[in-house]
Amino acid sequence: MLAQAARIAQKRLPVLLQGETGTGKDVVANAIHEASSVAAGPFVAVNCAALPRELIAGELFGHAEGAFTGARRGGAKGRFEEANGGTIFLDEIGDMPLDLQPYLLRVLEEGTSSRLGESIQRRINVRVIAATNRPLDDDVAQGRFRSDLFYRLDGISLYLPPLRERSADIPWLVRSMLRTLTPAAETPPEVSPDLLEVLCEHDWPGNVRELRNVLSRILALSSDKLLDAHALQGGLRSHHPVRRQETERYELRNLRDNERKLILDAVAATGGSATDAARAIGISRATIYRRLRSYRAAHEDT
Repeated sequence: MLAQAARIAQKRLPVLLQGETGTGKDVVANAIHEASSVAAGPFVAVNCAALPRELIAGELFGHAEGAFTGARRGGAKGRFEEANGGTIFLDEIGDMPLDLQPYLLRVLEEGTSSRLGESIQRRINVRVIAATNRPLDDDVAQGRFRSDLFYRLDGISLYLPPLRERSADIPWLVRSMLRTLTPAAETPPEVSPDLLEVLCEHDWPGNVRELRNVLSRILALSSDKLLDAHALQGGLRSHHPVRRQETERYELRNLRDNERKLILDAVAATGGSATDAARAIGISRATIYRRLRSYRAAHEDT
């Protein structure tokens, strides 16, 4: 998969990444950018499904001053302008409203963009990578997605299988994620062969998202510069399929265990941010830090 991404990076055609949720389409998009001729430029990611419908156009293309109520004074750049000279990653492209798709098509075909409320055409030179977890060809057949936009985005199509089917990618993914999860001023820890072996053998029902959360939990609990299999502390789910209700149920013995799992899950879900985790579960950041220190101390004593 990564070898394919490296080859694709040398082409300037648009790329369409397809695969089920959590397979790491954002990671592959970033890898393509970093291996491409525009790696020195910006990498701008836009989740089309996360933006309110009325904000998508302004977010993508920017707006002039006074274009609408609440428009920023002096206007604002859109994501395409921000990505100029680099790569724009349009995640969940299948959720883009049908009536906005012609505007995106025009930007892709003409290489220019105009902000909402003005007629100036600005030249845009960006590498476009789009991603979807749904079959866009079916959406085209049912009239939910424009065929001309689909074929414009589908310069090179890459399907990302579930992580359980590409365990060879796991060592690279682990090291790449540890670099992003570790504070910029610190050196990412090394990973022992025994830990990599365990991670490669796991079936990863949650795909790359589950792997990222497991690594976040390991970092929250360990202060070691070498991570080994002991750092997992039973943090992987069973390889056997279970019902959704069972995977979401806390099967811990007492209140303290429940608190520990709640805090570690919150820290993992927020990418290791104690501030965001504290806000998410309604406790103070100082409490988060105290608990993490106590968990590390307990782990080091075992």
